[in-house]
Amino acid sequence: MPPKKINQKADGLSGQLSILIRPKRKKYILNKKVSPSCVFCMAASKKPQVQSLCLLQTPMSMVILNKYPYNSGHCLVLPKKHIGNIFELTPDEYTDLMLLLKLTAQAITDVYKPTGLNIGLNHGEVSGAGIPDHLHWHIIPRWKGDLNFFPLIAQSKVIIEDPKDSYKRLQSRILRLYNKGDLTS
Repeated sequence: MPPKKINQKADGLSGQLSILIRPKRKKYILNKKVSPSCVFCMAASKKPQVQSLCLLQTPMSMVILNKYPYNSGHCLVLPKKHIGNIFELTPDEYTDLMLLLKLTAQAITDVYKPTGLNIGLNHGEVSGAGIPDHLHWHIIPRWKGDLNFFPLIAQSKVIIEDPKDSYKRLQSRILRLYNKGDLTS
């Protein structure tokens, strides 16, 4: 069932405020399942492999392909340590993480040639973090016109690349950059 749209008088320049009513979203929020173990920690306990979507691990950080991507090449960069608060990172952990974030953004840019990137951290559950107990930054490649109302109306998202292909392409490039020493200050 498509969302209901309500137009209301707004104080902004447009004069109208569109509100989309999504009752199924409430069901998602109220019935959120809690996993007994952290998927990120499970990935960190093994070597990088396509099954866990883990592309690379450094001594303190790792890169994982997003299991539910917004676009092909959507990656998560996170500390190996299971923490949900940025202030708990040591200076060395933070430095390693930020260098890996930069290296991953470079690999995504090299492989996908996006015209932009969304890079962000949702800090805490109320900010939208899907796994709030384990910090993770999103890097999403973006192209002009890549976002439309299809996911909202049809409740579907078109991802143009098989995740296994994304894994091979990105892991190859990330490993080349990492082995080249591009993860140094």
